[in-house]
This record gives sequence, C-alpha cells and structure tokens, in this order.
Amino acid sequence: MNLDFTSEENDFRVEVRTWLEENAPRGQRPLEAVARREYDLAWQQTQWKGGWAGIAWPQQYGGRGLSTVQQLIWYEEIGRLGLPPIDACFVGLNHAGPTLMARASEAQKAEHLPRILRGEVVWCQGFSEPGSGSDLASLQTRALIDGDHLVVTGQKIWTSWAEAADYQELLVRTDRTGSKHQGITWVICDMRSPGIDIRPIETIDGDNEFCEVFYDEVRIPLTNVVGEVNDGWNVAMSTLAFERGTAFTLSQVRLARTVEDLIAEACRRIGPDGRPVLADTEVSRRIALLRSKVAALRAMTYATISRSLRQGSPGPEGSMMKLYFADVAEQIYELAFDVLGPDALAFVSRWQPGGWSGLYLYSPALSLAGGTSEIQRNIIGERVLGLPR
Repeated sequence: MNLDFTSEENDFRVEVRTWLEENAPRGQRPLEAVARREYDLAWQQTQWKGGWAGIAWPQQYGGRGLSTVQQLIWYEEIGRLGLPPIDACFVGLNHAGPTLMARASEAQKAEHLPRILRGEVVWCQGFSEPGSGSDLASLQTRALIDGDHLVVTGQKIWTSWAEAADYQELLVRTDRTGSKHQGITWVICDMRSPGIDIRPIETIDGDNEFCEVFYDEVRIPLTNVVGEVNDGWNVAMSTLAFERGTAFTLSQVRLARTVEDLIAEACRRIGPDGRPVLADTEVSRRIALLRSKVAALRAMTYATISRSLRQGSPGPEGSMMKLYFADVAEQIYELAFDVLGPDALAFVSRWQPGGWSGLYLYSPALSLAGGTSEIQRNIIGERVLGLPR
C-alpha cells in the first residue's frame, strides 16, 4: 500500500480545490425532504456541467475514468470545505450505479447510468423489511411472474429517500422452494408505479428521510431485472460491497472535519472553572484519542482504496471500515454533548448548522444502516479472518 500522493495527484488536488471554491453551493441545504432533493440534484448537475461528476466512473458510462485515489482527493477537498452532503444522490452514485455497471445489461446501463450522473434522478434502496433487517436473506416481499412482468406484493422499511425517489433497487422473493439465499431477485422499480404507497417515518432527530413502502400488486417489467431471476442474492452482494466499502469514503472524511470542529468548540467555550473546555484533562484526553481514531480510520480508507485498485472492486474488508466508522462516530457525538453542554440542544435537526444534537440522536443508526455491527463482525470473522461460522 502506498500512502503518498504523486505530483500529478497533488496537481489534481489543487485543480479540485480551485473549482470547488468557485462553484460550491453557498446557500443552506433545506430541511424538507423534497426541497433537499432539488438542492442535491442541482449540485450534482453543477458537477456534471463542470466535468466533475463520476470522477472514477468509466468514460463509457459518462464518467471521467480517473482513479479511485483521485476520487478520494475530491472527497477530501469536499470535507475540507465543510460542504453539505448530497445524500439524495448517495444510493444512485455509490451503490445502484456501481452495481448496474458490474451486473446490468447494456440497455439498462444506457438508460440509467447517464441520468444518475447528470443529476436527473434519485434512487432509493428497497432491501430491509420489518422482519428482515440483519438477516436480509429472510426477506418476504414476493414477486410472481405474470407474462412479461413481475407482480410485487409486500413491504419495505427504513427506505431512505423513498418519498423523493424516482427509482429503487428492490430485492424481492421470486421462488420459495430453495434455501433462503436462493429465489431472490434484484430489480429496478419505478417508484411512480401504481400500487406503491410511501409513508414517511419521523425519527427522533426530527427528520423524515426514512420511509416505509408498501407494494400492492405492483407490476414491474421483467426487463428491469438486473442479472437473472432468482440470482438476486449475488447481485445484492455486489451492492453491499460498494455500500460498506468505497461509499463510506466521504463519510470518513466528514468525520475528520467534525473532530476538528469539535476541537475548535472546546477551545472557544469556557468551562465551569473559568478555563477553556479543552483545558480539562479528561476532555483533552478524549479528544486526542478520537483524533487518533479518525486518523486510523483514514489509514483504513487508504488501505481499502489501495486494495480495491488491485482487485478491481471492494472486498469484504470494507466491513472493517464500516464497523469502525460507526463506533467512532457515536463516540464523537457523545463527546460533543459533553463539550457543548445545554447549547448542544439549540438545533435538533442534523441538517442545520450547529445541529450537534441531531447528529447525536442519529448516530446510533450508523451501527444499523448498511448491515448491523454484529453482521459486520461476522463478515470480518468469516470472510477476512477465515474463522468458522
């Protein structure tokens, strides 16, 4: 693994920094989901028009065909400027898009990939169900083949951006005769199809990004199946590898920026003893420890990218980064409450500037989203360390 940047990569960083400083959005990101969608798509469209969309995507799919290292540099500069996330585009850019590149037909790629990059559509993920979260293979949403369509009936939950999405990467059960990992199909679902009922879920941090989705005999063309009917588990493993691996790169970069913001707050705020909060030995110890953990997470990110360059796609090692990220993030936001005291309650929504309480309230979800921490430990033990099941 090489942790040094080449002179060409350093020049690329300067180019990225200059363009971002000149073109990054200036206004506050809206709080309401549909308005956030428009904000995020507009920012993605600006990147596309400026030639910065899909830095590491292959050129034949509309990207620039550059290296994953250059994509990392882009993320680091985004984090350095503290730019708002474009979460509405996350699923499309970071796992639906890469999954389509790896497993979809040429017709499916031509229809969907350019629109994702141009910021024209939002995707969501229809994997989790009320009784099938950690044990994803136990999903029960069924799809019956009727002529040239699948007819889908069932329910999904914790579907981020469902209310604002145009398409969904949807897992359905098309055969119940084999093992639970068999008989699953990965399909592209048009979220405007008749029979879909979307109900937002307001969470403890005041946000309504999550939704539950009900399907009542929703008809989906068989041409929307990615891969083969009943082979969706293998396709889903490609999706989850991207979600748990390189897709977390920007999250890691943002977490490093969060620690620096917390240090600034600890320097600025005066504690009950009349000294800056950072002068408290216990606070400074905890901040130093978390800063070192973020540095370790950054090294893990570099290792994941280096490994991905050699292997061509993310491997199970991405679960280590996902697991560690969730743990460190929860510790950081817990410490933020201790540093800020009652002022941490000033803003509940994590989308507002200074919304520390929203980040704190949301942080437990990080150990659940994308596969629970327990699932990540199993993957690490079995697929990385070679331990018995």
